[in-house]
Amino acid sequence: MNLPPVVSTAEWQAAREALLAEEKEATRARDALAARRRRLPVVRIDKDYAFDGPDGEATLLDLFAGRTQLLLYHCMFGPNQDAGCEGCSMFVDQVGHLAHLHARDTSFALVSRAPFAKIAAYRKRMGWTIPWFSSFDSDFNVDFGVSPETPQQDAYQDGESFGLSVFLRDSDSVFRTYFTSARGVEALGSVWSFLDLTPLGRQEDWEDSPAGYPQTKRYEWWRRHDEYEQA
Repeated sequence: MNLPPVVSTAEWQAAREALLAEEKEATRARDALAARRRRLPVVRIDKDYAFDGPDGEATLLDLFAGRTQLLLYHCMFGPNQDAGCEGCSMFVDQVGHLAHLHARDTSFALVSRAPFAKIAAYRKRMGWTIPWFSSFDSDFNVDFGVSPETPQQDAYQDGESFGLSVFLRDSDSVFRTYFTSARGVEALGSVWSFLDLTPLGRQEDWEDSPAGYPQTKRYEWWRRHDEYEQA
């Protein structure tokens, strides 16, 4: 293993401060991107999609669980497979406690094309509690570009792909506001990185959001995950 140059503490501190300036610039650039993301136009979802879940048939509106925003992860799990994709499984393992997203009026759910019985068995194996639904009997995955029209049994996970869609609800109307995939998903997993993808953002008073968007003082809404309801 070839180590980086060995220097004095003073030299290291100078190099660290130079890098910190670049890191802060990158953070400001990410904040500006998030502000632009909150102003993206939206697409109304008029098609009725049917999902299969633990309580039977569900609609896209049901996946919001009564909240205003929905983060939906398109998890690679083909109908002919018995286990979800390794990379998608690693991603789901890193999703934190959903109470923190719920506190910002945001739900999180997984959707896969595999039949629900296979999903339920794999979810139990993984020890996950995140809501997970099957789109096996609908065109949802195909319409959203994460599945081939016909499962490709000779391909990995039947040719499924992955990504994360963001939806906004206005009464009974549902809109798609954002989508990311590939390296865009790798950077996600914290409450803050997820909220930065949503049209309402973190809903803190420092953010550059459109007028009228909900905002509270920064830090003050944070709770331990078992304290939100009593708060």
